[in-house]
Amino acid sequence: MDNTLFSRRRAERFAQLLDEANGARRHHVRSRVDGQLAPLVAVGQRLSVDPPAVEVDQEFRTGLRAMLLATAEREGLGSTPAAAVGEPATTTTRARLLPAVTARRARARGAILVGIAAGAIAVSGISAASENAVPGDALYGMKRSTERAQLALASSDISRGQLFLDFARTRVGEAAKLRGDRIGYSAVLDDMDADSRQGVRLLTSAAVQRAEPASLDTLNTFVSSQRRAVRGLLDGGTRVDRDRTHRSLLLLDSIRERSDDLRAAIACGLPAPTASDALGPAPRACPGAR
Repeated sequence: MDNTLFSRRRAERFAQLLDEANGARRHHVRSRVDGQLAPLVAVGQRLSVDPPAVEVDQEFRTGLRAMLLATAEREGLGSTPAAAVGEPATTTTRARLLPAVTARRARARGAILVGIAAGAIAVSGISAASENAVPGDALYGMKRSTERAQLALASSDISRGQLFLDFARTRVGEAAKLRGDRIGYSAVLDDMDADSRQGVRLLTSAAVQRAEPASLDTLNTFVSSQRRAVRGLLDGGTRVDRDRTHRSLLLLDSIRERSDDLRAAIACGLPAPTASDALGPAPRACPGAR
């Protein structure tokens, strides 16, 4: 979506087009942006007639609120209007300017917020519809963009690590639909393994920094469930697909081994490891361990 779509002038025109589409008096002027706004106006009409039954999660609401506040601050909404250039900011001047400026800002604020809200609702509806998309589908790009947005809104490395593990679980479902497509299947498992490594690196680092195994418990739970799901991909797959699946299973074994090694290092009080690799901190063995 064009980042300039909700500039003040376009937002005001968007609000006019929405009013006209809902039966309000038509304006006789045409704007150069009408063609660009027409698809979004159509979305707004569909939303008013048949709103999508989409449950927007709290993280999305928080991100949307932050975006709205940032837009309001950037546009100067709610601030005291300045006097005209070259004119002293007298009480009379402010009294004369205030009604016009306030009305203009209120109209712009309403248009901007309506535009952003309509766009956000439309995006959330499309995002929900993209949940079952797989590579090659028209909505798959939206699905991955939604994942990146979730990561951007995550409040901590632990939250981001857990999200990456959730994405790795999602990739398993996608891979199940792509068995027999050698290139597509392998690409999805590559993405799954990359998500797994990202999540493991964040969670093992958090465990070491905090010297507590709670994040490792999350990893062990992930490995147990993910291993069952990935092993299920072996059924009915081609030889090439099975060979690729075994590589992902070996990665899960390595993750479990790293989790156990870190847990032992934390238990015996070893200092935080200085060495690291794709799975995060690489601990030394405890003294006396075999």
